[in-house]
Amino acid sequence: MIDFRYHLVSIVAVFLALAIGIVLGSTELQGPVYNMLNGETASMKSQLNTATNERQAAEQELAADNAWIQANETAVLHDMLTGQRIVIVTEPGAQTTVVDGVTEAAKLAGATVTDVVNLQSKFFDTTNTTADTLSQMNATLAQNDQIQLDASAGSPQQGAAQVLASEILTTPGAVQSGATGAQSVLASYAGANFLTASNTSAAQATLAVIVTPQTIPADESVDPLAQDLGPFAQELAKVKTTPTVVVGSAAGSVAGSPIAVLRGTDAANQVSTVDDADTTRGQVTAMQALRIELNGGSPGSYGIDSGSTYPSVTPSASASATAPASPGSTKKPRK
Repeated sequence: MIDFRYHLVSIVAVFLALAIGIVLGSTELQGPVYNMLNGETASMKSQLNTATNERQAAEQELAADNAWIQANETAVLHDMLTGQRIVIVTEPGAQTTVVDGVTEAAKLAGATVTDVVNLQSKFFDTTNTTADTLSQMNATLAQNDQIQLDASAGSPQQGAAQVLASEILTTPGAVQSGATGAQSVLASYAGANFLTASNTSAAQATLAVIVTPQTIPADESVDPLAQDLGPFAQELAKVKTTPTVVVGSAAGSVAGSPIAVLRGTDAANQVSTVDDADTTRGQVTAMQALRIELNGGSPGSYGIDSGSTYPSVTPSASASATAPASPGSTKKPRK
């Protein structure tokens, strides 16, 4: 019969075994385990220090590059786009710093900013009522100004882009045809709250820059701006064969952003993109991209997430619609 003493002996044996295990673990195994853990810790610290040093070096190199570009921006851009006229088109949420930076770069390049056209959220509203209103306005303006709308336009936004391009843009090198049509079209769209314009009496532009906010909806839903940006930009570029560049900010340059979506479509073959136009380097690159297209070069993708390289940063001579391909179209590895 099992009595209390048996249980007591069993309990003592268990605790004795546990004590022996603890002693053995803290003595016999202490050296190998400690040495292994200490080695792994030292290795991780070394990797962290290496990564930190590399990050600091990269930040210093970037700061030096940006400082050099800022110091030489005037010389680099001098006469790059002399005599050209640029219209800046912004999407809702476009950063003011990008718009201001592009405007300043254009002036330094010798170009004139004819207007800043701000597309409103209503312009991208896909509800039936708003879409029908925009479509009807496109048809009316096209008829009044004898504009032949392309039947392939798949959305009201594309139709509006055709109307806008027909009036506010002109082929580089073509004779200026006046701004009467541009005034009427801009005033009509503005009256319906589809856009605002800073200068509705502006002359027709020979170049176009579209500024996109580079944002992704928090709920990861499809962004109407990203879906409409490519087709809209294509229409601006092809109606009057106007060199066009789409720019955005580096902070939003990730998969799913408007520029990233555009780069995955046929629009990338017709318009250039610069995804870091919130920096001086990106703003200079935007002007170089326009110059490359103006001189007969192909549209390019530039920036930190472009998978490509920047045009070479070199002072340039005045650009014209008939000028030969410039040294600016040569690319060098990105740092």
